[in-house]
Amino acid sequence: MKRLVTLLFSALLACLALPGLALAAEPLAGREFKAISPPLASVKDKIEVIEFFSYGCPHCSDFHPLVSKWAAGLPKDVNFRRVPVSFNRPEWARLARIYYALETTGDLARLDTAVFIALHEQRVAFKSDEAVVNWAAGKGADRKKFADAMASFAMQSKVQRGDQDATAARIGGVPALAVDGKFLINNEAASSYEDLLRITDTVIAKARQDRKGK
Repeated sequence: MKRLVTLLFSALLACLALPGLALAAEPLAGREFKAISPPLASVKDKIEVIEFFSYGCPHCSDFHPLVSKWAAGLPKDVNFRRVPVSFNRPEWARLARIYYALETTGDLARLDTAVFIALHEQRVAFKSDEAVVNWAAGKGADRKKFADAMASFAMQSKVQRGDQDATAARIGGVPALAVDGKFLINNEAASSYEDLLRITDTVIAKARQDRKGK
């Protein structure tokens, strides 16, 4: 009987500990994420994750294969979107236009990783629009369509809009992840890129719960 009471008491303690474990898994404002106020515009029917990045950033280059694999496995209620930023640097603004031009011509999926490789491994210098067009054409993109896309006013507007969102989210560098327009993941809370994505998963869960509570 004494042994049975001891076992029951141990089981009770284990049960009481479970809420504490669940609480520990909850992302904390100011630690794992920072509130974005006012929130960014976001899609209403899905939880949107935005990756602010630049092709010119070596950390973004390292992060790219990991976040791409992670994004491919996101649940159906989560939408992933990438936003290239310039931080008002003309050379990074050109890189942002490369992203949008590739997206416009339908070459993004094929040449996205190639841009990172060109910059960070092959040391290709994209110091002019002409150099970019020559590179893209050499990779099989339609020269005229790509050149027109790079030079279009729409590209300039998209770059400006991306920089405005980055400023509104108060990002301090890239890569940076924002969830549901309301939460900016704190990179300093992560011990690795994998841990950064783990934290993002917990904030996605928080955003999902917040939506259910409305």
